Amino acid sequence: MHKPEISIGPEDPRQPEVRQLIALSDAYLEALYPPDSNHLVDVIALTAPGAVFLVARRDSEALGSIAFRIIAPDHAEMKRMFVRAEARGYGLGRRLLDALEDVARSRQIARISLETGIRQPEAIALYRSAGYRNCPPFGGYASDPLSLFMTKRL
Repeated sequence: MHKPEISIGPEDPRQPEVRQLIALSDAYLEALYPPDSNHLVDVIALTAPGAVFLVARRDSEALGSIAFRIIAPDHAEMKRMFVRAEARGYGLGRRLLDALEDVARSRQIARISLETGIRQPEAIALYRSAGYRNCPPFGGYASDPLSLFMTKRL
């Protein structure tokens, strides 16, 4: 029996299966945080010029996603990092993060920043282990006791 390969690549977030993945991500975050502390971006924002949306698939099944959108000429904001519950614990989040950083470097993006919630210790640990450090709120974000802001120079 062969081990299914995982592929990660850019995809259109408007596809029905990818929209289902985004809906799972929304439901997960809505269960953790009140609406004022949920900073979700919609599919339209994920298709804006310069935005990148990557999907991890195993044998065509969408297992996870990650995206960035440009917030300054050499600065991107990470969005939509999500791995389905049944695919967690196998390093897929790290692979998605590495793939996104590779794309950012290829586009001369010097820094990636993110906002994540304090109730996601696994995500925070992943970001810290990848070199992301705490920073003040950026872009249009305001300080929020349920949010953690992080950034990394590439």
